[in-house]
Amino acid sequence: MLKLHNTLTRTKEEFKPIHKGKVGFYTCGPTVYDYIHIGNIKSYMTADTLRRYLSYLGYEVKHIKNITDVGHLTEDDIAQGDSGEDKLEKKALTEKKSPAEVARFYENYFREAEQAINILPAHFFPRATAHIPQMIKIITGLIEKGFAYEKNGNVFFSVRKFSDYGKLSGNTLEKLKVGARLEEHPDKKDPWDFALWLRAPKEHLMKFNSPWSIGYPGWHIECSAMSSEYLGDTFDIHTGGEDNIFPHHEAEIAQSECFSGKKFVNYWLHTRLLLIDGVKMSKSKGNFYRLDDILKKGYDAMALRILILSSHYRSQMNFTWDSMDQAKSNFQKITAWVSNLQNIATDAPDKEPEISFTHIYRKRFEEAMDDDLNTPLALSVVYDLITETNKLLSEDKLSPTTAKEILTFWDKINKVFGLIISTYTLKAKKAHFKLTGGDVNFSINKNEELPEEITKLAQKRIEAKLSKDFVMADKLRKEIESLGYSMEDLKDNNYLIKKQ
Repeated sequence: MLKLHNTLTRTKEEFKPIHKGKVGFYTCGPTVYDYIHIGNIKSYMTADTLRRYLSYLGYEVKHIKNITDVGHLTEDDIAQGDSGEDKLEKKALTEKKSPAEVARFYENYFREAEQAINILPAHFFPRATAHIPQMIKIITGLIEKGFAYEKNGNVFFSVRKFSDYGKLSGNTLEKLKVGARLEEHPDKKDPWDFALWLRAPKEHLMKFNSPWSIGYPGWHIECSAMSSEYLGDTFDIHTGGEDNIFPHHEAEIAQSECFSGKKFVNYWLHTRLLLIDGVKMSKSKGNFYRLDDILKKGYDAMALRILILSSHYRSQMNFTWDSMDQAKSNFQKITAWVSNLQNIATDAPDKEPEISFTHIYRKRFEEAMDDDLNTPLALSVVYDLITETNKLLSEDKLSPTTAKEILTFWDKINKVFGLIISTYTLKAKKAHFKLTGGDVNFSINKNEELPEEITKLAQKRIEAKLSKDFVMADKLRKEIESLGYSMEDLKDNNYLIKKQ
């Protein structure tokens, strides 16, 4: 039974979809004026893990992730986030490009970064600029119903008209301190009202026709328009970073529920922010990392994926290079384990009785994931399975049939973890194979061919060393020696095999 922590109710709740067997959910996507960073990736990973696990449970999922390419202003951390310059327009002027050119460039980067870390693409990526008519429709309805007003071509939502304002964030008007970091707009009736539409200055690059003025939409109205267009007035799940709770998601609820007269979203999931060495990520502090920065240091994107999965989405993750080293080691451990299982599974079945135990690990995995997507606990289940598998190997009790069973189980749960395991196959009579993190080369005396049996044992020994199963590695070394060869460990994944 899947339980999710609902920001709206501040409790874990059993997940019950609106339509049996089907789930619709919306993720706040990027504002495409700059490169996404690893903090953004952490948030998108939450949505990806949720989607993958819902599919694992048999749900038909419809996932929407928007592209904000207009209306997100620079002072989004001040009060209602409707003051300052448009982020994308500001970047366009800086780079001397059109807003469309800037948007497509950073949108492409975002899509490529998600692909590199194996985040499943959303079923739809609606762009804000393509949904202006839907926004105008909602704004018009809000004015007609008395929840919004127009002045001098600007349209604002009247916060005091919505009695439930603050139910998501706890920032009710009674608690908010008017005047504290609050922008002033001469056309607002109340300082806490937020913009639905803003009249554009003549020099503004992005502007659209509307019944009120030539202008552009507010940031908040965009997500209401795009989510309802693809998922309806009420849908199951909305995800985003914790920095979106207020004012963005609070405003979404207010305008959407006032327009439709229905509940907007049933479950809200928010990802805690990521820290770098214990402090907030910032370009000025030189600790602002993109996926590219991780890859340039020689790490696999899957190591970052494991690192993020090793932290619960509602926990504040602290990124360090030491933690990346540990994640890299864990990824190599899993890769070696999978490859070892594949090699054993291809052996001829033996007469030893098979050992079936994956049902125990499946239960533990599902219990972890059912508990609000507890990925750190779910990963620990895999590490425990690796330990048990290696123990069976060291005792010569792992049959090809059991290895196949474990691989089948791994393939199923890895659809949730989303790890790309680049396993390798060592061809007979060749002394070279590809290994995650580099190549492995065998040097052979007198240029003679290495027997297939020795090659296979050598590969298994390297895999055992990677998974830190040194007992098995020593056993395989002795087995190689018993067949008339010695295996010497050199530097940088090189090994010398000598015929004795």
